[in-house]
Amino acid sequence: MKREELDYVLVPLGLALMVGYHAWLLLRIRRRPETTVIGVNAINRRIWVRHIMEEPSGKHAVLAVQTIRNNIMASTLLASTAITLSSLIAVLMSGGSGGSGGGLLPDAPLVVGATGEAALSAKFFAILVCFLVAFLLNVQSIRYYSHTSTLVNVPLHAHCRRRRRPGLAVDYVTGTLNRGSYFWSLGARAFYFSCPVFLWLFGPIPMFAACAAMVCALYFLDVCDDWGEEDDEDGDDEHA
Repeated sequence: MKREELDYVLVPLGLALMVGYHAWLLLRIRRRPETTVIGVNAINRRIWVRHIMEEPSGKHAVLAVQTIRNNIMASTLLASTAITLSSLIAVLMSGGSGGSGGGLLPDAPLVVGATGEAALSAKFFAILVCFLVAFLLNVQSIRYYSHTSTLVNVPLHAHCRRRRRPGLAVDYVTGTLNRGSYFWSLGARAFYFSCPVFLWLFGPIPMFAACAAMVCALYFLDVCDDWGEEDDEDGDDEHA
C-alpha cells in the first residue's frame, strides 16, 4: 500500500469511529438518559428551573441570573477562541495559496500519507470547518441562554393569571435552557473533533490513533452509571 493510500483508509475509519460513537451516545441519551452525563444534567436543569420559578418572593432571581451569566461567559469564551483560530487558519491557507504551502509542513520521514499542496489545503480546510462549526454552535448557545435569563425570572403565578398552565411554562423554559446547554456541548465537541483533524497534518496514523483515544476518553466523560444505581438502592430501601 502506498503512503498516499493510507489517507483513504485510516481517515474514513477514524471519522466512522467518531460518528459511530456519537450515534451510540445519542441513542443511549434517548433511551436511558439517566445513565449519561448529558441526560442527568438535563433532568437536574428541569428541577432547577422549577425551583427558581416556584419561589413567589423572587429571592432566587439573582442566583438564576448569575448562573446563566456564567454559562454565557463560557460560551462566549469558546466562540471567541473558535473565531480567532478560524481567522488564523484562514491566514495560513491564504499564505500557502501562492505555492509556498508545502513549507508549512515539510516532507518529514515521520509524516506518513499525502503531503502535497492539495492534501495540505484539504487538511487545513477541515480544521477551519471544525472551528467555524464550533463558533456557530456557541453563538446559538449564547442566544438560548440569553432568552432563558429573562424567562426563568417570570414567576409561575403570572402564568396562572393569564390562564396558562404553569407546567407548560416550566417545560418551555427548561427546553430553552437545555437547548443552550446542548449547543454548548456540541460546540465543545467540535473543539474535541479538531484535535484528531489537527493531527492529520502529521499523517493518517496519528489521526486514527487520536480518534480511538478520543472515543475512549469521551466514553468515560459521557457515561454516568452512579445516578441510576442510587435510584435502584433507594427503591430497594423503600421496599424493605
